[in-house]
Amino acid sequence: MYREKAEQLLNNINNVILGKEDIIREVLIALLADGHILLEDYPGVGKTTLAVAFARSMDMENKRVQFTPDVMPSDLTGFSIYRKDTEKFVYQEGAVFCNILLADEINRTSPKTQSALLEVMEEKQVSVEGVTRKVPRPFWVIATQNPYGTGTQRLPVTQMDRFMVSMSLGYPDALNEIEIAKQVTWSKKVDSLAPVLNKDIIFSIRDEIEKVYIDENICEYIVRLVSATRDNKYIEMGASPRGTIALVRLAKSSAWLKGKGYVTPEEVDEQFIYAIRHRIVTNSSAALENRSTDDILADILGATDKPLPGRK
Repeated sequence: MYREKAEQLLNNINNVILGKEDIIREVLIALLADGHILLEDYPGVGKTTLAVAFARSMDMENKRVQFTPDVMPSDLTGFSIYRKDTEKFVYQEGAVFCNILLADEINRTSPKTQSALLEVMEEKQVSVEGVTRKVPRPFWVIATQNPYGTGTQRLPVTQMDRFMVSMSLGYPDALNEIEIAKQVTWSKKVDSLAPVLNKDIIFSIRDEIEKVYIDENICEYIVRLVSATRDNKYIEMGASPRGTIALVRLAKSSAWLKGKGYVTPEEVDEQFIYAIRHRIVTNSSAALENRSTDDILADILGATDKPLPGRK
């Protein structure tokens, strides 16, 4: 029943975002795995529309912050103001007190604001004036960023590591762009999306995903893949153990969405680049030989021994 709901959500969003079925499915897989999502691409390809479509398709509170250089940490975490009528300070919640935070163009804001976002992404809480406050659950950040050098700055490596997946929408193909040209009322299509999933369903789905079996051989395979990023001639800094954890959770979420009760190498291979590409730093050799991050990770996938046939 829950899987049918998830598929219904995918169908609804595919009617709004054309030709990006794989990306839309990956966003859902990451959300069900309780992960934050980073959408990296050039302006105008639909990153914000995709994030808003997911927010509208879930019966949960969502907020949007346009990150600019003047956005302050208190805009996210909240602040206290003095109420003259009561002669007391009253705490005003910031933007992160929601279920889905659309963080638009996060690499345009200051390091202090990045640090504030980092805490809530990792800890699901904020610390303001010595008081720690939990944000609602579930809590996801769907962030967009423009490429470095387009009036933006690089995100800290520690913050990149907090995103479960990163992906790029890319430009649409010719046929889908023709359809986009015909649909001059995209905003109305997004606004018309009805909620399909709610909090109770999300928590129930997560309980089912936790029960998806992952064999020790699959775990060893995942560790071999991640370890290979730490000993590669094109990679200056490999993926951390957080990448291993993310890959396990994504593989289980993917298996659940397919209707499987166990993880196979297929799910691991599908999720590897999504989970790892933003966690590694390539070196000058990669630049000199024009090797992209995805090319390097694809080579690692091809060179890493898979579990023996007949074993999960």
